[in-house]
Formats: sequence, C-alpha cells, structure tokens
Amino acid sequence: MTQALDQVDYNTLDAAKLRFIEAAKRTLQFSPAYGKVPLSGLGGSANAFSFNLAPYLQTGTPELFVSLVPEGLGTADDARPDDLSEEELRQFWWNIGIKILSCLTNDAASSGMQTVLLGLYLPSSTPETVFTPAFLDGFLDGVVEGCKRIGCVYISGETPQLKTKMIPGRLDIAGSVFGVMPPGVAPIDGTRLAEGNAIVLVESTGLHENGFTPVRKLAESLPDGYRTKLPSGQELWAAMNAASHLYTPLVQAVLSEGIRPTAMENITGHGWQKLMRSAKPLRYVIEKLLPVPEIFQFVESQLEGGKEMMLSVFNYGAGFAFYTETEQDGERIVQLAKEQGLTAAIAGRVEASPTREVVITPFNITLKGESFGIAKGA
Repeated sequence: MTQALDQVDYNTLDAAKLRFIEAAKRTLQFSPAYGKVPLSGLGGSANAFSFNLAPYLQTGTPELFVSLVPEGLGTADDARPDDLSEEELRQFWWNIGIKILSCLTNDAASSGMQTVLLGLYLPSSTPETVFTPAFLDGFLDGVVEGCKRIGCVYISGETPQLKTKMIPGRLDIAGSVFGVMPPGVAPIDGTRLAEGNAIVLVESTGLHENGFTPVRKLAESLPDGYRTKLPSGQELWAAMNAASHLYTPLVQAVLSEGIRPTAMENITGHGWQKLMRSAKPLRYVIEKLLPVPEIFQFVESQLEGGKEMMLSVFNYGAGFAFYTETEQDGERIVQLAKEQGLTAAIAGRVEASPTREVVITPFNITLKGESFGIAKGA
C-alpha cells in the first residue's frame, strides 16, 4: 500500500516569506550611520550588510565592541480573546511586532549598544492558520515601525513548519539582534557603579514582555476573561498588549551628550529586583515613584501578595533605569527623556551596604539580594 507524501506547506510558507522580505526592504535605510544592505542581494540565504567603519577609524578606536542578543517573546501573543475583530487583530499583532523589538533591543541598550541588524525566527506547525492577513499586516507593520524608531535593519528571518513540535494554531516568536557601541564609547558594564550614584527611572507602558503567565491565569479566572473592562473602560487584553517603549533612542541620546552612566538596566523579569543586578554589595533606595499604569493596579487588586509581589515580578511602571555619578547627569537624562515623549525622574540613590538590597521607601518594602540569584559581575 502506498500513501501520499506528507510534506511541508511550502505554498503558505513561501507566500509568508515574500511578505517578510517585502517588510525587510522597507527597513534598509533605517541605519545609515552604520551601513547598508545592497538591495540586489536581499532575499538570499545569507544577506550582507556593508558596515561603515569610517567613524571608528576617525576616532582611532582600537576596538569595535559588538553584541549578539537572542531572545523570545514568550506567551505575550497568546494573551487575547478568541473573538477579536479583524481591526482588533491587526492592532494586536502590530503591538506584538513592537514587543519582539522591545525585548531584543532594550536588553542590548542596557549596555549602550545601538542595534543595527535584526533577525526573526517564527516556527509553527500550521502556517496556514497563523500567517493570516491580519497577522502579516499587523505584525510586519509593527516590526518595520520598531526598526524605524530604533534605527536598525531587518535583515533575515526563518518561518519553519514544525508539525511534531508545535501546538497547532500557535507560533513561537523569537529572534536576535546584532548591536554595536557608538564610535569611541566603551560598553556600560556596571564596573563604575558606586555609592552616591543617582538612580533615574524611565516609565513603562505596562507589562512590556514580562509577567504574562500570572496575568493570563488571572484572565482565565474572570467571568469576562480577556474582555474584562478595567475602571477606565479599556479591556484587559488591550491593556496587557500595550506596545512597549523602545529605549535605544534615549540611550543613544544620552551617550551622544557625553553622559556615561555607571550602569543601565532594562527592568523586565524579576521586576524591581533587577535594580540590584550588579553583584556589588549596594543598597538601592527608591524615594520617588513614577505613575503606575492601570494594568498593574488592576492585577494588584485581584492577586495575593500586595505590592511586594508586584515589585518582585513586574516593572510596576518603571521600564528602564540609569545610574549616574552626578544628579546633574541624572537631570539631563530626565530632560532627554521628556524630549522623546517619555516620563522619567531621579527616583533615588545608591548607598553602601553589606549586602544587595532594594529599598522602596514609599511602600516600606525591602527586596533582599538573597532572593535574587542573578548578578552581573559575579
């Protein structure tokens, strides 16, 4: 007995790949200071980027600091009701396009890197159900907009069909970015972090990319699920899905001003514990808070654990942190943030301490270092 060949759905995959290539073409001019992609070669198995070394040679810099950051979006793209309209779906996927750029490039920005190149990896088992018009229109427009804001080129991608490894109807969204330090600037690695530093916090839009597992579980327990209305009238799924802030432009503006933060942190998983990312025994005292997005206030009212739990898991309104040697540098960062439409504030200071800890004085909460095993410089 013979049977039909079970093969990959190349018709659907090839159609999707063409859309991804078209999106890549829209980003080719977004990083002119660092180089370009010859249009004639785009669409090949390995696209080439012509890197402009002239600015580095002019500064006499003996080293070129680069970074390669891989990251995945996790379950953020699963946090939605099943009855979204086509318009709602396009907006949802547009926000997801921004979010994958955020989780990749904000990490790179925490050391001062300017993202130059982006690659994406989106496997699925049923491409015919995931690469819908709403997904392709919304997601790719979001990716292109994110690349434009950051100043990077989407250069490559892969959309494999993995029939035996993926849940039907779902896809994984992951990627990697290649970043470089600006000419003449060394990476910000936290070695200069010290007592007396000022701490500048920059606002978030909400969850960004972290904390979706407990909030998804919460949504499933509510009578109206993801359609639950928050006090403002916004639905829960929309609040969870708010497009994340992209901090690379602010970081580059800070560095171009000649300001050299002693450390920078992207506040993601582990919440405000990330403020004590350095392995140094220091106390981070936070005395001023930024406005807390409504999504966090709602989640806090529904889950056990109170503010200590919220601060240990979520960014709670503070998406990025700068540490500066002087308050004058901190004030300048606050102004630069304002010029980019971001709210920031000198929120606290770094103190000497026998152990790592974060003290949030308005809430009388202390987050201890022994509960946060991740440390930079250990």
